[in-house]
Amino acid sequence: MHSLLLAVMASGAVTPDPTPAGTLKPGLTEDQVSPGLWGFLATAFVVLLSVFIIVDMVRRLRRVRYRSQVEEERERREAEALGEGEAEESGEGDGGEHPSEGHDGGDTPPAGGREGHAANGAGNGATP
Repeated sequence: MHSLLLAVMASGAVTPDPTPAGTLKPGLTEDQVSPGLWGFLATAFVVLLSVFIIVDMVRRLRRVRYRSQVEEERERREAEALGEGEAEESGEGDGGEHPSEGHDGGDTPPAGGREGHAANGAGNGATP
């Protein structure tokens, strides 16, 4: 392969020309066919518009994700409240074998716990 490359180069079949002659029509110069100031401004406008659209999209996605987290937390708390209400109704005469209101030692916080509290706007367990 190397010898083939040397043979082609030695034969002079491919000789690059450093000056591209004859590429423009007669009477035109390179500055007449370049995009110039208007081309630069149009390209800059497209770039700035693209950056604005990307930032706006990220903001909207973050807002949608936050709203879904708040909705899931609200539904979880409602389900816990309904579950506690049903447990109290069915377990009134059992002698107190079930844990009372408070933390039972598991991973879930008590109903009034601060984990997932959305009052500070975080919704991720951060305390204010």
